[in-house]
Amino acid sequence: MGEYSLFEKVAVWSVLGCGLIGILYGLYLIRQIMSYSTGTKKMQEIATAIREGAGAYLRRQFKTIILIMVVLAIFLFFTGANMPMRLGRSLSFLAGAFFSGLVGFGGMMMAVRGNVRTAEAARHSFSKALEIAFRTGTITGMFTVGLGLIGCTAIFIIYGEQAYEVLIGFGFGGSLIALFMRVGGGIYTKAADIGADLVGKVEKGIPEDDPRN
Repeated sequence: MGEYSLFEKVAVWSVLGCGLIGILYGLYLIRQIMSYSTGTKKMQEIATAIREGAGAYLRRQFKTIILIMVVLAIFLFFTGANMPMRLGRSLSFLAGAFFSGLVGFGGMMMAVRGNVRTAEAARHSFSKALEIAFRTGTITGMFTVGLGLIGCTAIFIIYGEQAYEVLIGFGFGGSLIALFMRVGGGIYTKAADIGADLVGKVEKGIPEDDPRN
């Protein structure tokens, strides 16, 4: 960071601090959400089944994504102007992909844990249920922003004025993982929706748009 002015150095380290604060706040929210009641035994059984299904989907998806990420990282290695930039671009690509995957996996796991706690809270207070739901979603937001700021700031600290060449890889990795998870998640949720719809209509005889469905 020798080429930065004092003001720029303070700004960079301040951004890094903001990222760390975001991560710490996300961890605080996780601890808070996990302290709430998970409801009745039946609610816990349903929540466990949902969590296991979501976990199986994510593990299978990441097995495929990892192979693609490795191939693309090797390809990016040959796009840099010199060895430091080549290596930095490939590693930042993998770091961006890892951070994005971590946020996606953690967000999904917290969502399925927050669902049952929100449902239990709704039995007693709608405002409390809304609070739990919003805080569960905030966890993903805090980790997304926090890890993004930490990754970008670390690249600026290491590469200085040449950071823009490496940031390409970091942004590409994070965006690509998000794209895969969005498309795959859309397919997964639609399949689950169709399956639940068929079970409700065929096995239970519940009509379309029934409140019980």
